[in-house]
Amino acid sequence: MIIQRKTALIILTLLLIGALVYGFMPKPILVETATVQHGPFQVTIEEEGKTRVKDRFKITAPVAGTMHRVTWEVGDTVTAGEKLCEITPLKSVLLDPRSKAEAEDRVAAAEAALRTTQARVTADKASAEFAQAEYQRIQKIFDKKLIALSALERAESEKRRTAANLESSRYAVETARYTLQEARNALSHFASKGQEELGEHVVIHAPVDGQILAIYRESEGTVAAGQVLMEIGDAHALEVVVEVLSRDAVRIQPGIPVKFTRWGGEQPLEGRVQVIEPAGFTKISALGVEEQRVRIIVAFTSSPEEWARLGDGYRVDTRFILWQEDNVLQIPQNALFRHEDGWAVFVATKANKAELRTVEPGKRSGLSAQILSGLKVGETVITHPDEQLEHGKRIRME
Repeated sequence: MIIQRKTALIILTLLLIGALVYGFMPKPILVETATVQHGPFQVTIEEEGKTRVKDRFKITAPVAGTMHRVTWEVGDTVTAGEKLCEITPLKSVLLDPRSKAEAEDRVAAAEAALRTTQARVTADKASAEFAQAEYQRIQKIFDKKLIALSALERAESEKRRTAANLESSRYAVETARYTLQEARNALSHFASKGQEELGEHVVIHAPVDGQILAIYRESEGTVAAGQVLMEIGDAHALEVVVEVLSRDAVRIQPGIPVKFTRWGGEQPLEGRVQVIEPAGFTKISALGVEEQRVRIIVAFTSSPEEWARLGDGYRVDTRFILWQEDNVLQIPQNALFRHEDGWAVFVATKANKAELRTVEPGKRSGLSAQILSGLKVGETVITHPDEQLEHGKRIRME
């Protein structure tokens, strides 16, 4: 009986000592983990953008007078030469020498602009023909499986870009002709001696095919010479204007691919950077902070049928793809932290301990980081490491 009591007392003492030891032992730290893996990787810049019509034409009053009421509505389709509105001109007087010279200069400038746009059409036509021939040549090489698909896609993108530039140039020629005719009409009207030489009305015609984008003066009333009456453009010829921070603009190059998301359609649209404007501007953010921004013009490379539902001034989310690879060793960026003069991560070992590992990161995106050395595929890294975590500490993974 005494032996049994002693045995029970010893066991109870051992259990108590074990409980105390267990209670004072450091508990494993609860951590979140991620697996090192290969996969597609992109370095991007994301901003909001707005669509706009490439070529907008402002219709102005060629003479001062009384404009008749406009019967058109915004969104109506017009054809080149179709009557837009009429103006009953004021009784004109002879131009003084200075005004006459200015009117003649405007005619000369309009003639020069027409010649310039015609030369631009010639150059853009040559570029479009070359791009078309180059695309056909690369298509034949691709069919023989001698080049990568990316080369064919670049050639196709260049073909679409040059074709769009040619269309825009032809549109500009029509506008230049209209401007020249407007300048000549203004000179002849202002230089005439009386109302009888002007005719009863001055009819303003549409310079190009397109849609009415805006009407600034609809009711009948007096208008001044040169006053803007309405805007016309091809609503199916769109581009995207994106305002990016100047520090991001220097990382963007013409021709890089762009993705458009959250525009209303099911699939993202594609585009390429066409122009980076050389001058920046100051803009106040929603938080009241001054930001220096730069406008970047992006052309669609997706087929027009895919973005046909977009119109002028529509919002799209724009992602500039600065760099991309299909097979990159990567981890979540929040697993990296500064260590001495470099970077490190904590690796979760099979023994459920944290192992400090120095690594060499490469490219970084918003959420992921490329790993050049220090880790292998399949290893587990600890994300969001805190100050309690040290090399050799016991961990417990969620």
